[in-house]
Amino acid sequence: MIGLEKGVTLITGNYGSGKTEVAVNLAGLLASRGEKVTLADLDIMNPYFRCRKAAAELEALGVRVIIPREGYFFADLPIVLPEIRGAIQRRDSVFIGDVGGDDTGARILGSFADVLARNPYKLLMVINANRPFTDTVDGCLGMMDEIEASSKLAIGGIAANTHLMDETDADVVRHGFRLAAEVAEIRGIPIVLVAVAASLARELRDEPFADRLLPIERTMLPPWRRREGTGPGMFKIRQIAEL
Repeated sequence: MIGLEKGVTLITGNYGSGKTEVAVNLAGLLASRGEKVTLADLDIMNPYFRCRKAAAELEALGVRVIIPREGYFFADLPIVLPEIRGAIQRRDSVFIGDVGGDDTGARILGSFADVLARNPYKLLMVINANRPFTDTVDGCLGMMDEIEASSKLAIGGIAANTHLMDETDADVVRHGFRLAAEVAEIRGIPIVLVAVAASLARELRDEPFADRLLPIERTMLPPWRRREGTGPGMFKIRQIAEL
């Protein structure tokens, strides 16, 4: 069972790690359990894969989504909304921040340094062992160092999210977990969650990391791909949240 105490969870990682998908699905899962959740778009780097794409689905689950509205919804602009600071300071809910990729995207966190200093936070790094720069232990450690130097925050946990898109199988997930476990041991931090395609969740329920599985329903699809069906895909989380 993934357990995130009420407070601030910031999700970062390198480009293509799947951090936005992790942030969106984590928010949906916690909301489906009855948690009060706020998800904020802190990604000022990537105009194509932002959590605002899943805003309607998340809001239907009761998640408060802080994103640019009206004429700025699809704007490719580095917009940081002022209400984010207030949301970080709330103690009665889980705040999830979807941070931009690499050290460049993590710089935005410096603008919240004062408020984060007064509020408990956890900075999670998403590791996809099949992406450049995080396919080795040394690569992951180097990426961590760069993100910490840029954000001026310490990474306190890992979100393992190794996949090969539609070619992912259970062995791919296991490989990614082993790499993440090596990094976690060196840094002395926990693996907080292991993201897996929802279709693989039951196959992995006997693994040592089964209590940390985050079933993923893909929401961040490129424009040329659309989800099948007419209903909000991530609502399936309700049925698979408890394995």
